[in-house]
Amino acid sequence: MSLRVLIVDDHEVFREGLKSLLVAQGFDVVGEASRGRAALRLARALMPDLAILDIAMPELNGLEAARLMGRDVPKTRCIILTMHGEDAYVLEALRAGVLGFVLKSQAFSDLTQAIHAVTAGSVYLSPGISRAVVDASLGGGAAPADPLTTREREVLHLVAEGRTTKAIADVLGISAKTVETHRGAIMRKLDIHDTPSLVRYAIRRGLIEA
Repeated sequence: MSLRVLIVDDHEVFREGLKSLLVAQGFDVVGEASRGRAALRLARALMPDLAILDIAMPELNGLEAARLMGRDVPKTRCIILTMHGEDAYVLEALRAGVLGFVLKSQAFSDLTQAIHAVTAGSVYLSPGISRAVVDASLGGGAAPADPLTTREREVLHLVAEGRTTKAIADVLGISAKTVETHRGAIMRKLDIHDTPSLVRYAIRRGLIEA
């Protein structure tokens, strides 16, 4: 039985090329999505063996989508496929439970190898990614663990995108008052008290791209 794969990327042309590559390699592409929330819904419904996710997507980035898939669909293993190889992104990916991190510049040479490694239970990182980042993830070094809850990270992502309180409430299906409560908790936990500084924090943590 062929491996069932979900592709998540907001660039349609790249997504189609990736699908063609995977199908040619004998994989079964069971679903596609361009946004993190849609990907999460598909993963819950389809329960694929593997999800391949870009990082930068509106509303919910690939790292947070992978984190939530790990919670809701633990049998689905995740590979990040991105142009961003900065340490912050790799570290957050590993902390989110991602098993593979492949750079788009090396996608066609590395991806099949990454898929086989991840499905065997190993961690795969594109050549050139710092081993120090992996060691930091395993040992808890480098940047401290994120103190925010999953919901607070979702709110922070949307705040950093420039969404209004009402827009955030609509996306998350919660009240505007609850959004403000989460925003207050975020600022208190991070000791950050203005929106530009929250955006800079989100970029440093790899929640959004600069």
